[in-house]
Amino acid sequence: MRFMAVIATLFFLVIARAFAADVGFEEVKIANGTEPPLTAGIWYPTNAPATPHALGAFTQTVAPGAPIAGSHLPLVVISHGGGGGYDSHYDTALALAHAGFVAAAVSHAGDTFDDQSHVLQLWRRPAQLHRLVDYMLDEWPWHGRLDAARVGAFGFSNGGFTVLVAAGGIPDLSKIAPYCAAHPEHDLCEVLKHAGVDPHFDADVPASVWVHDPRIKAIVVAAPAFGFTFGRAGLSSVRAPIQIWRAAEDRHQPHPYYDEAVRTDLPRPPEYHVVANAGHYDFLPPCDARLSRKMPEICTSLPGFDRAAFHEYFNADVVRFFQARLR
Repeated sequence: MRFMAVIATLFFLVIARAFAADVGFEEVKIANGTEPPLTAGIWYPTNAPATPHALGAFTQTVAPGAPIAGSHLPLVVISHGGGGGYDSHYDTALALAHAGFVAAAVSHAGDTFDDQSHVLQLWRRPAQLHRLVDYMLDEWPWHGRLDAARVGAFGFSNGGFTVLVAAGGIPDLSKIAPYCAAHPEHDLCEVLKHAGVDPHFDADVPASVWVHDPRIKAIVVAAPAFGFTFGRAGLSSVRAPIQIWRAAEDRHQPHPYYDEAVRTDLPRPPEYHVVANAGHYDFLPPCDARLSRKMPEICTSLPGFDRAAFHEYFNADVVRFFQARLR
């Protein structure tokens, strides 16, 4: 049945491409109160011809600045992992745009590849995602082509945490200290220790600091960071349909404290995928030779795992989920 669902999704992708043959793209700056503007990338259907362009760390086949095609288009906002950027999931954004969605991804200021100044101030991320939705629905020059009733969100790692909060989750960051006391060898705890950060740093964060966005009607979460901080009470208000992805060999966020903790404590069972032989960073797009040399820690998969083949399946199933849930 899963195989047939993927075949059907691929069929719909082909049909969508018949109506909007290519993908337009633009980078925008979004005013963000007293802070510097946020940077975001936007992918959308277009009938203009697309050509390869070097954008950030990747080459993408897009039509920069082209006119949008279609109307009443669903929107999916994307939240990257720690130390990433708006292009971290460009292939998923391309797949969504080819299928008739508009995909918009924000670079989370303070937690990007070139700015780690606020990496542990996790409450900033949902507020930035909320600002992205505001911009897309009210200020983007093509906002009149969007359907405000059909908004979804995709997030990986810290981004998975972000979209869970956006969908109504309230984490308890005071759980980090006892977690690290019990599991000092886990990556999160080693990183905090190496950075000289007291794991009690977040004990007094009030619940009111977490920004939710009821406009988001469905979410896809891959390898959510800090999953253990929510608990049943913290996820009790998350009612949107959810698709969760877990890498079976995720040594960065070990099972069962992250994905499984979220799956178990959600008030409604999510759609749940476990990817055999996959590691944490296999949810990022395949790397070219240059990026593999520069960042082998995020580009190298376990022997026998075909990241490119997985992303064909992964992106098709993410598209299928949003097609079904954002009707």
